[in-house]
Order: sequence, then C-alpha cells, then structure tokens
Amino acid sequence: MKQIPITREGYEALKKELERLKREERPKVIAEIERARAFGDLSENAEYHAAKEKQAFIEAKIRELEDKLARAVIVEDVPQDGKVCFGCKVKLRDLDNGRVIEYQIVGGEEANPSAGKISVHSPVARALIGKEEGDEVEVVVPAGRRRYLILEVSP
Repeated sequence: MKQIPITREGYEALKKELERLKREERPKVIAEIERARAFGDLSENAEYHAAKEKQAFIEAKIRELEDKLARAVIVEDVPQDGKVCFGCKVKLRDLDNGRVIEYQIVGGEEANPSAGKISVHSPVARALIGKEEGDEVEVVVPAGRRRYLILEVSP
C-alpha cells in the first residue's frame, strides 16, 4: 500500500469532504432515488437513472477519500533549517518579470496551484527542494524556462 504524504491541513480537508459526502450528499441522493421511484416504470424513468448515476459517483468518491485517508502519512515536523522541504512555504521572485509569488510545497493529493499549493512532485518544487534563501533556481516548465530567487523559506 503506497503511502501518501500530506500536511495536517490537507488531511483535515479530506476528512471534512468525506464527512460532508456521507452526512449530506449520500442521504440527499437516496431521497432523490426514492422520489424518482414514486414516478413508476423505472425502465423509462430519467430522474431515477440520473439519481442512480449520481449515487454511484458519490459512493466512488467516498471510497476514494477513505482510501486516501487510510494511506495518508501526515508530515508535521518541518525542519526549520532554512532549507526548502515538504510542507514549507517559499516566497520567490520571478527573475524574468520581477513578480513575487508564494508557494507551499504539499503532497499531490492537496496540490492546488491557484491557491499557492504545489505538489512536491512538480518541476518547481523539485527544483526548490534543498535550496535556501538567496539561492537562484532555474526550472523548466511547460511555458519554458523560469528563473527564481528564493526570498524567504518558512515552516
């Protein structure tokens, strides 16, 4: 069973989503199925078939989240030695356009680049791991080569 590294925050978010699906979405779709059954002939009942599809999707999502939570390994002890590592936050200056960006390096399950959370397996994170404040890093990304200066590393 392959373990999944995750931050405490990411673990709690997965748990919260699982509970929401079990407590809210599952009962709601069961009620939809019961309402649709009341319409009669199930072979031509579009509402019933739609509700059953929705139920299958919700149940699959529940199983997926349960699996991820079972394999999750919470990484909490972020070293405070100033080096970029899993779980830490990094402030960078893009040396090509001067823009300052901030990322937190997280597991693939909680990555969300638009929220500033990048996967430890991403090209940017791989280039940053082990570096420290003041280091320049060059990364090859789909948009081309990017050069960054590490301004700050925090746990």
